[in-house]
Amino acid sequence: MGQEIDGEVFGDAYKGYVFKLSGGNDKDGFPMKQGIMIAGRTRMLFKNGRATTYIPRRTGELKRRSVRGCIYGSDLAVIFLTVVKKGEQEIDKVTNVDHPNKLAAKRANNIRKMFALEKKDDVRKYVVHRKVTRGDKTFYKAPKIQRLVTEKRLRRKHVIKRDKKNAYAASKANVEKYEKLLNQYVKERKAARQAAAAATTAVAAPVTKAPAAPAKTAPAQTAKPTTNKTTKK
Repeated sequence: MGQEIDGEVFGDAYKGYVFKLSGGNDKDGFPMKQGIMIAGRTRMLFKNGRATTYIPRRTGELKRRSVRGCIYGSDLAVIFLTVVKKGEQEIDKVTNVDHPNKLAAKRANNIRKMFALEKKDDVRKYVVHRKVTRGDKTFYKAPKIQRLVTEKRLRRKHVIKRDKKNAYAASKANVEKYEKLLNQYVKERKAARQAAAAATTAVAAPVTKAPAAPAKTAPAQTAKPTTNKTTKK
């Protein structure tokens, strides 16, 4: 696969042509795979989505698939070729017809690059349109241009920027208003606490009274001498 061959090996109708071998299938439909250096069929273990013959269903999934090697043999049913150089005769339905490019560039910058347009040119006129006929109705379909900057888009961006700026200014004003209200509340609470503390100090102050009169003491009593009386019998 990948080599260029002379088209005369396929017959005199292809004299002067140069073809590039790009793949093929066998009679059972198994495709050829580049990098497998055998001429027959083999089973290979694929482990990621980069393989052309395998799409994993889960992350890390491994699967063994049957493919053919990249060496051509006589048992192939289909051979894929790419025309590198045109020969003397026309190939019917290949070189004598114009096939419309259905899948062209759809990003704005890529369209400008393809048609060598300038920034001011309207890329919507150069996108590939496809003619579709359904019954007696005919209409045209075109892909949606990606990353296209129009007047509507610029106006929308201006509105978004303006709303964001207004929201920032409103948020800043609300923060200042809240801080001002909070400072006023703190000052009022502080004044109320100071007033309450002053009132409590005034109530708890000592009251001055007249000195109390000394207490009267009872007069001292003289003790009578005790006499020992003896009884006479």
